[in-house]
Amino acid sequence: MRQVDKVGTIAGKIGSAIGKGLIAGLAGTAAITLSMKIERMITKKPTSFAPGDAASKALGIEASDREQWPKFSNEVHWTYGTIWGIGRGLLSAAGMKDGPATAIHFAAIFYTALTIEPDFEVAPPINEWSKKEIAVFALHHIIYSAVAGRVFDAINKDEQDTEIIPELLKTKSVSSTIKHSKDTKIART
Repeated sequence: MRQVDKVGTIAGKIGSAIGKGLIAGLAGTAAITLSMKIERMITKKPTSFAPGDAASKALGIEASDREQWPKFSNEVHWTYGTIWGIGRGLLSAAGMKDGPATAIHFAAIFYTALTIEPDFEVAPPINEWSKKEIAVFALHHIIYSAVAGRVFDAINKDEQDTEIIPELLKTKSVSSTIKHSKDTKIART
């Protein structure tokens, strides 16, 4: 197989991992949304608009119509959660599978969730949370990660479709191929 073909194969596998990751992220977002909805029904806790508030601060935008804020916040929540699925896909591309990939995915998502909202001052820092609040927050993110991981694994049964590490190990590096091409060209002149 020519080096160009191998690079194309690797790009295709990364694209497959990203696409499958987006599907998994969408499923995970549906699961965490349901989990949070159930929590709000039990605890009578109000809906959080922190995703919209954080995005507003990050992007420097303000709502022109405050009545549309819940919709905007919900859209941010779904987009953010769906995009996090890419991480699960890339873990697979790097050769991580099943439980270990889901655990790493959870750790990345949970750490980010614990820090991003306080960083944008739309939620208090974790040291101001009760143990119960931390446990419930962790449970929501475990649900997201578990569902996203299961969905990804289910749609990635042919794991050779996304795994790039073996492909990279079989090939020379792209830079050495480019260097070899230049050296060959120079030798011919």
